Amino acid sequence: MMRALWTAATGMTGQQTNVDVIANNLSNVNTTAYKKSRVEFKDLVYEERNRAYNLKRDDAPANLQIGLGARPSATLKDFSDGTYTMTENRTDLAISGPGFFTLRDTEGNTIYTRDGSFKFSAEEDGGQMLVNSQGYPVLDAEGNEIKININNLEEFAVDIDGSIYVMGEDGLPVDTGIEIGLVKFQNPAGLLSIGSNNYQVTANSGQPVWENALDDGEERSTIMQNYLEGSNVELVEEMVNLIVAQRAYEINSKTVQAADDMLQQANNLKR
Repeated sequence: MMRALWTAATGMTGQQTNVDVIANNLSNVNTTAYKKSRVEFKDLVYEERNRAYNLKRDDAPANLQIGLGARPSATLKDFSDGTYTMTENRTDLAISGPGFFTLRDTEGNTIYTRDGSFKFSAEEDGGQMLVNSQGYPVLDAEGNEIKININNLEEFAVDIDGSIYVMGEDGLPVDTGIEIGLVKFQNPAGLLSIGSNNYQVTANSGQPVWENALDDGEERSTIMQNYLEGSNVELVEEMVNLIVAQRAYEINSKTVQAADDMLQQANNLKR
């Protein structure tokens, strides 16, 4: 009976983690470029009670084994595109495809994001630097901070390939020679989430590949100006997952109650 208690307890613990992940997805339904997560489970070790056998053969096809429950093994990020919303801000940029923007944090490390809600920060020399909402500089395709000189946001334009243009004196766009840096990963699900819509590279994600260095014919992302990518959380799907997780938790709690009742009956036999 004690085995049933502990086995059911692992199920309850695992489903609690599942509910926690679903709750985080639901709370970020309006977070720009948020990518939903799901929990993956695996079964625990098995206890071999008695090897199946017969009198004529020692290699019988089945064994008598009892599993000891389940546990969460990983949380997997779904990097499918979210919904796109048009805005009136010219520094709002959305990525269509597998790419990531590159940023430089306060410690000089390169981090990555899909959140393109950028702003301009005034520099001492009179120029403007493109930054995210945390003030981290956005990097170009050469890994440098993006700094340009404009009088107003109406002069700022970004092509689908990330090339930055400013309006010349004749009212025509002038190529600045700066291209917004986009990278992609062999396994984006292996990226480490560090909060604020930012990610760090890990051994599991592989090293970033600059999209401007890709060969012709390889998939490249495109940038949409005046758009923001929304969360890819599906409310109905998450609500169904929440109900399933709740029912699984309830079933495991019933197993604990059943095992407790059986133990109580066994203890009463001596009376």
